[in-house]
Amino acid sequence: MSASPTSAPRLRVAPSPTGDPHVGTAYMSLFNLAFARQQGGSFVLRIEDTDRARFRADSEQQVFDTLHWLGLSWDEGPDVGGPYAPYRQSERLKTYRPYVERLLDEGRAYHCWCSQDRLAEMRDKQQKLKLPTGYDRLCHGKTREEREVLPGFTETPVVRMLIPEDVELQFDDLIRGRVSAPRPDDQVILKADGFPTYHLAVVVDDHEMGITHVVRGEEWISSTPKHVLLYRWLGLEAPRFAHMPLLRNTDKSKISKRKNPAARLTWFQEQGYLPEALVNFLALLAYPPKQDAEGNDVEVFSFEEFAKDFDWGKVNPVGPIFDLKKLEWLNGVYIRELEVGELATRLLPYLEREEILPESPSLGELARLRAVTELIQTRMALLTEAAALVRPFYLADDELEIADDARAQLKENAGEVLATATRVLGDIDDHGTGVLGSESGWSAPVIEAALREAIVDGLGIKPKFAFGPLRTAVSGQRISPPLFESMEILGKTSTLARLHRLHDELSQG
Repeated sequence: MSASPTSAPRLRVAPSPTGDPHVGTAYMSLFNLAFARQQGGSFVLRIEDTDRARFRADSEQQVFDTLHWLGLSWDEGPDVGGPYAPYRQSERLKTYRPYVERLLDEGRAYHCWCSQDRLAEMRDKQQKLKLPTGYDRLCHGKTREEREVLPGFTETPVVRMLIPEDVELQFDDLIRGRVSAPRPDDQVILKADGFPTYHLAVVVDDHEMGITHVVRGEEWISSTPKHVLLYRWLGLEAPRFAHMPLLRNTDKSKISKRKNPAARLTWFQEQGYLPEALVNFLALLAYPPKQDAEGNDVEVFSFEEFAKDFDWGKVNPVGPIFDLKKLEWLNGVYIRELEVGELATRLLPYLEREEILPESPSLGELARLRAVTELIQTRMALLTEAAALVRPFYLADDELEIADDARAQLKENAGEVLATATRVLGDIDDHGTGVLGSESGWSAPVIEAALREAIVDGLGIKPKFAFGPLRTAVSGQRISPPLFESMEILGKTSTLARLHRLHDELSQG
């Protein structure tokens, strides 16, 4: 069953479960989904698992999980079903055989019994003679018996397309206009194990599932004439094609999981990027930002805004550089725009991973996290950066370690500062603690006023140097969340214990 040409657009993404999901899967899904949503069409997730040598059992679930994390949801797929099920190629093997038999019967394809050794030897000779590489058609027109007596025979054949000399090498592309592609060789369409290759399966599946627009990376441009030819031979209506620019490393090479950890989609979760920031970033890689009334680029936008404006004619065909500095900037913007409680919730998995918080934090631990999150929200570009800032608030006072760079910046007057601070803070009433913004009792304004009077005014030390020892004692770090608010959250007992501890260490030399 396939969709009518007059029905709403149907687009798909078709990853192969051969390892950790590639960031390109998200990139392609985003542009497919944006057009589908704008046009009121459907977005399909199909798993192309015919490469059994590289198949990995957990990879499919990772595809589901990472795309869901990004909010790129599909209307049909292996996990949700749909009218064109099944959506795994390995479950559709009976679908492909009739198409192969038809091509064989009509002389559009032929059996090939050449062994892998024979094919490798053939390619080596072609390369040494500087000839175009491609199958030499040794098996074409031969019966099994005729081929069996020749060298390099293998028992189980593959099936190859018979590419005509006058094959059309141009096609229309929604992004690139009229495109020319190199002449293909006699492509294998059915492997010896009975599984179709990508080239046959993609044509059959896209037809059977009513796909109207095929959006994929530009590396598939050279294969498109094969697909157009298969559509024509089989009497099928071809979809419209759009070949997206490839994502590139800073050296302009194709981004790959072997060379760049950022090619792994799961890497972004591990590093603490927000999904909405990554979606925004992927859109910007190949699509121009809108401009405001003053003509300035508006680079921060939602998926809904992107889909509303979407136009294939605006997609830049030049391969974009994957600039992680730009992504970190965007991520920081999104972090700062989150409501504090929402940000605290998103930090939880990372704090649990670092064993700063247990898997089921108490209400008190969560309340403290929310208060700390408010202090550090503007100091993060990645969610993973929160761990170092949050950890001091959950450590026992005697477990806090002083970082070497924090200890190194302590001046000779550090002991006097710590002693003075301990004395004046000890006099502050600590009733009603734990409410940031309070202006009485143990609160940041009261703490700040007392310390400025005693240390800045009383000891004559400039603010730049007056509070460094206190920051080191309280957080163990040279750079930390705001000092006075940190003291309020820690409470009077912990604050004084940490000041005492560092003072004693310095006194003992």
